[in-house]
Amino acid sequence: MAALGSRGTVTEATGFSAEQDVQKLRGAMKGAGTDEAAIIEVLSHRTIAQRQSIKEAYKQAVGKDLADDLKSELTGNFEKVVIGLLMPAPVYDAYELRNAIKGAGTEEACLIDILASRTPAEVKAIAATYSKEYGKSLEEDVCGDTSGMFQRVLVSLLTAGRDESTSVDEAQAKQDAKEIYEAGEARWGTDEVKFLTVLCVRNRNHLLRVFEEYQKISGRDIEDSIKREMSGCLEDVFLAIVKCIKNKQAFFAERLYKSMKGLGTTDSVLIRIMVARAEIDMVDIKAEFLKMYGKTLHSFIKGDTSGDYRKILLELCGGEK
Repeated sequence: MAALGSRGTVTEATGFSAEQDVQKLRGAMKGAGTDEAAIIEVLSHRTIAQRQSIKEAYKQAVGKDLADDLKSELTGNFEKVVIGLLMPAPVYDAYELRNAIKGAGTEEACLIDILASRTPAEVKAIAATYSKEYGKSLEEDVCGDTSGMFQRVLVSLLTAGRDESTSVDEAQAKQDAKEIYEAGEARWGTDEVKFLTVLCVRNRNHLLRVFEEYQKISGRDIEDSIKREMSGCLEDVFLAIVKCIKNKQAFFAERLYKSMKGLGTTDSVLIRIMVARAEIDMVDIKAEFLKMYGKTLHSFIKGDTSGDYRKILLELCGGEK
């Protein structure tokens, strides 16, 4: 595994000075009109850690909160990206989950995208941040807003108890594959608990073996079986777990593609992935995107968005290749 952050398109700015950046941002917001280009130039080329320094320096110099000042100047999707960039990762994830839960109806895609793709350590940090920021338990909020088997899968993911070793128990892998097969393809009605127990608990290497064994037993890819056996949010969450185990960057590439392909753009998904992954693995997500769709992520974003929103996303995307 590459060191965390080394596969991001956003990297540390050299010769960084929080004070100079504060001056630039203040200049961008002074007087009539806003200099969006200056805001983009600063915020899309600083790491999350550097942005925190800028926030502190801004508060010190101006006596106001940078996010509040930017909110009063900006609007729409551009504002959403900028505000997201100012948050540390667990704070941003917690904020996204809170927004997904608290409106009328729940944005299940957000719950799935975040909880199926984050590591156990990341999930623990998100849950702790959530209760600190909102004075509520993330698990209770998720339970209040979801139901049935879908809820049980999310709660299992929230316990962040997935085995993190790399060992594969061959006999157990065969047994797991057999049990999933017998719980699904081989019977009337599907015993989803068996899927949950295996998919939410076992480590990645072990699951990759389980998927191979499953293919042998059933003659199908596990993803095809999940599509045949399940529907709705439950199908979505199990598919997301499997895809993230197989190749997390390909999962994000597909989510980005689907957020832009066809009529209209699902901006919430596009923004969430671009902001959350820019510093982690955007280089690899772009490579997967090109491999899967024969077009660059850059060209898709360019064709699907406009204005300052487009400009900042393209900076986060980092170049055409």
